[in-house]
Amino acid sequence: MNRDILWAPWRMAYITQKKRRGCIFCAAKKPTHPDYCFLKTRLSQAMLNIYPYNNGHVMVSPLRHVADLTNLTKAEMLDLFQLAARVEIMLAKLLSSDGFNIGINIGKSAGAGITGHMHVHIVPRWRGDNNFMPTLNNTKVLSQSLDELHKGLIHAAKVRD
Repeated sequence: MNRDILWAPWRMAYITQKKRRGCIFCAAKKPTHPDYCFLKTRLSQAMLNIYPYNNGHVMVSPLRHVADLTNLTKAEMLDLFQLAARVEIMLAKLLSSDGFNIGINIGKSAGAGITGHMHVHIVPRWRGDNNFMPTLNNTKVLSQSLDELHKGLIHAAKVRD
């Protein structure tokens, strides 16, 4: 059988690493946390998804550990969605995306991978970004590293719109 191979050697670190326990959003609140949190407000934070659906996939969460929208205060809800809107603007400028998928999965049956701490997914989209790879090979090719994207978002966060 003739088969093309897509090399992704950087994935070995993920495969072999010890899986972390606890809430990734609560851990990201700590100033010394090494993950890709790039912007915090008084009540919310934005961080890169390290298992992205597409380049630039960001998750925006309240700082307080709450399971769904009904548990947010009015101030938290306003802050969360203002930060989500700011991230959308930053990503559009930085990545020249044509559109976005923005959504919230509440509960395991709705597809939430992290059920205890609600968060908003912001996924940049481009015309034609669904090419043959996902359709035929169940494979997604991302053309930018998380480190490069994180540096760009840190810079963009310092520049006010």
